[in-house]
Amino acid sequence: MTAPAYQQMIFLNLPVNDLDASKKFFTELGYSLNPQFSDENAASVVISDTIVAMLLTKSFYSTFTKKEIADASKTSEVLICLSAESREKVDELVEKAVAAGGTASDQVQDPGFMYGRAFDDLDGHTWEVVWMDPSAIEG
Repeated sequence: MTAPAYQQMIFLNLPVNDLDASKKFFTELGYSLNPQFSDENAASVVISDTIVAMLLTKSFYSTFTKKEIADASKTSEVLICLSAESREKVDELVEKAVAAGGTASDQVQDPGFMYGRAFDDLDGHTWEVVWMDPSAIEG
């Protein structure tokens, strides 16, 4: 029996203003928290088997960098993009985000072979959600 192939993971570290509010926001989107890597300074949000969003209080986040922490409600440093299994799932996740207190972008990407929308979380981090027609992807 061979060992399973290694799957590289993404740990997205995001500074947040209110850890409890951010935890509630992401669980309302349907994601779970990993208590093993969560405490009063951080929450580990499991997006998938290979994607984890680490929500960090700003004071804890600042221990990992000497750079000024960007105010994501005023500046953009990164656009986080998640895939979705259908156009309907794109809309569903954005609608859940808005219902949980996020803000939807008015811009819709719809060139036919793909469909995308975006929302900002409670701290202004932009999350894009995109579906792409599998037949449009060259193999």
